Amino acid sequence: MKNQNYEQQSSESGISLKKNNSNPEAILDMVMTGISGACIVITLIPLFAVLIYVLIKGANRLSFGLFTQLPPTAGQETGGIANAILGTIMVVAIASAIAIPFGILAGVYLSEFGEGKTAQWIRFATNVLSGVPSIIAGVFAYSLIVLTTGSFSAFAGGIALSVLMLPTIVRTTDEALQIVPQDIRWASVGIGASNYQTVLKVVLPAALPAIITGVTLAIARAAGETAPLLFTVIYTNNWPRGAFAPTVPSLAYLVYEFARSPFPVLQEYAWAGSLVLVFLVLLTSILSRWATRQKTY
Repeated sequence: MKNQNYEQQSSESGISLKKNNSNPEAILDMVMTGISGACIVITLIPLFAVLIYVLIKGANRLSFGLFTQLPPTAGQETGGIANAILGTIMVVAIASAIAIPFGILAGVYLSEFGEGKTAQWIRFATNVLSGVPSIIAGVFAYSLIVLTTGSFSAFAGGIALSVLMLPTIVRTTDEALQIVPQDIRWASVGIGASNYQTVLKVVLPAALPAIITGVTLAIARAAGETAPLLFTVIYTNNWPRGAFAPTVPSLAYLVYEFARSPFPVLQEYAWAGSLVLVFLVLLTSILSRWATRQKTY
């Protein structure tokens, strides 16, 4: 009897599974899942295609000298892009020194002290600024710094890149602070802390991982921009001389100049520079993921 009951229950469960599989909702769920998976694959194909192509084209010039030597001149077959790497670090450092403090402070104001329509208009302006083409930031820095001082410089390039970094830092800081539970603020105020003490010692440390994410993403975007530098610096194959020198090398500018060169050697170094730029963006993404491993609250 027990075996018969077990066989009867098994047959009934099999029939119910077949009915569920033939349910239109289940079929629709399977179809949409397949379509979503196909869309993910299609989306990843261009990404991996670009990465693989840049890796294949740029790997020919990968060597220790690529990171220690100056670019090759006419008649040379070997060289490096060390000056462009150093120039990129210098320009991005200037932009970061300007954008990070102002961006974080603006995000803190919007989240903790901004109220009403004023904060809404500031958020709207930030969203608009995030959609402004990068070449407009270059024209702005050219009019504000280059024409005023009468000289191109890394400082002018840093100003242009900081304009592009600001919206990302402001938005991520604002959103990161809003994620922190309100109970934490009430508890801090309840034990006698002022609003500024609460923000500096409680809320900001809790939201720090997400803020770091926004900063690293902004730095990654600034490192790969070319259009703003076309209006603010003059490319050179020599070492950078200072923040206010008119000639400043950068990786993005090097790729732009070498890629349109008629010499195959320089074109190969353009691909190598592209590979280094991709590596820098990948590195900042890894740092961003590492910084957000812990919870924001």
